[in-house]
Amino acid sequence: MPDWARSTIWWQVYPLGFTGAEKTALPTGSPPQHRLGRLEAWLDYLVELGCNGLALGPVFASETHGYDTVDYEQVDARLGDRADLESLIAACHARGVRVLLDGVFNHVGRGFAPFQDVLANGLDSAYASWFRVGTDADGELTYADFEGHRHLVALNHDEPAVIDHVATVMTRWLDAGADGWRLDAAYAVPPAFWAAVSARVRERHPDVWLVGEVLHAPYEPFVREGGLDSVTQYELWKAAWSALNDRNLFELSWALQRHDEFTRSFRPMTFVGNHDVTRIASRLDDPRHLGHALVVLFTVAGIPCIYAGDEQGFTGVKEESERGDDAVRPPFPADPGGLAPYGRDVFALHQRLIGLRRRNDWLVDARTEVLTQTNTSIAYRSSAGDRSCTVLLNIGAEPHTFSKPVTVDDVVVPEHGWTILVGQPGGPDQAISSTSS
Repeated sequence: MPDWARSTIWWQVYPLGFTGAEKTALPTGSPPQHRLGRLEAWLDYLVELGCNGLALGPVFASETHGYDTVDYEQVDARLGDRADLESLIAACHARGVRVLLDGVFNHVGRGFAPFQDVLANGLDSAYASWFRVGTDADGELTYADFEGHRHLVALNHDEPAVIDHVATVMTRWLDAGADGWRLDAAYAVPPAFWAAVSARVRERHPDVWLVGEVLHAPYEPFVREGGLDSVTQYELWKAAWSALNDRNLFELSWALQRHDEFTRSFRPMTFVGNHDVTRIASRLDDPRHLGHALVVLFTVAGIPCIYAGDEQGFTGVKEESERGDDAVRPPFPADPGGLAPYGRDVFALHQRLIGLRRRNDWLVDARTEVLTQTNTSIAYRSSAGDRSCTVLLNIGAEPHTFSKPVTVDDVVVPEHGWTILVGQPGGPDQAISSTSS
C-alpha cells in the first residue's frame, strides 16, 4: 500500500445524485452540463471535516446511474467534460486532497460501442470475444449479464483485449491526475484479471491505490492473488449497526476478531455508509447509538471512508425497486452554506473522532483485542507498539462500570454512552467520551 494511502480518510460522493443530474443520459449531441465543478465548492468543507481524500462515484459516460458505462474515455455529459474532471482533480491536489475514481470493469451498458458491434454483427463481430456471448436454439444472440440485470453486459475477463482495455483506461486517468481506483463489483471478477491489470497499471503508477468492492469474505484472495491494496469491509459495516440494534454486542465482538484477522495481511476500507446501503442514521433503531458505530469506525485498523451526508445525519432508506437508490443519493445544495443547521452536532462528532484518528495515525495498523463483552457492553483494545486505546461501549439502559484488568481504575460509562481511553507513552490516559465536548 502506498504511504499516502495510509493516512487518507475518504469522503465519498455519488456525483450524479450530488449534483442533481438527470436520471438518464442526455440525447446524443447535447452540450455538456458543467455540474462537476460544483464539487469544488465543497472541498474546504471536506478538509474542515478532517478528510483528505475525495472518493468519486461514477463520472464516465453511462446510460443511467453511472454503473452502466458506455465510454470510459468520456466524462458523462450530465456532469461536464474532461476539462471539468481535470479541474476538480487539480483543485483537490491544491488542498492536499487525493482523488479516487470509480471503475466499473465487471460489466458495461448495452450502449458500449464494442457490444453494439456485437449486436450488429453477432459472433462475427471483432469484439465477440470481449463478452460471454453465444446463440440459443433459435439462433438468437445470448450474453452473460451482471446478476440478472440484462442492461448490464458482463465482460469476458479471460480475454487479453479486455485486460488491455481496462489497464489502458485506468492508466490514462491516472496520467490525468487521479490517485487511485475503486473497482466496482470486484468480487464478480476473477482475481487473475485484477492481477494482470494491476501489474500493468503499477508499471507506470507504482503509487496507485486500488480498492475492490467485495461484499463477502474471503477477502484475502483479492489482495494476495489479485494485486489489490484493499477491499471494502462489509462484515464490519453490518456488525456496526445490527449488533447495536439487536442489543447483541457478541456479534460486534465476533466481527472485531474477524477484522483483526483480515488486517494481518491488508488494510481494509472501513465505513458505516455508502451509496449502496441505507443511511446509518436510518439504519439504527436508536439515534443515541450513532456515536457507537462511529467510534468503531475510527478506532480499528483500516482506511476509513465517510459517505457524503452521513456526517450531517442525513437519513435515507434503500429500497429494492427501479428508483430504490434515490433516497440515499440525493442532490446537495450548491455549497455547504445551504445545509440545514440541525446536522452540526453530528458533524462535530465526526470531527472529534476524525481528530482522534489523526492524532493517533498508528491506528491504521492497529491490532484489536476484545477484552470483555455482554449483550449490551463491550471493551476492546486497539494497539500498535507502545500505543493503545481502550474502547468502552455501553448500549444498555443503565450505567455500566468497567473495572480492572480492562481499565486501570473503574470507569463508569453512562447508559447508551461510550468512552475511549487513549494511552500515552510515559503519561496518563486521555479520555474522550460521549458526554465530553
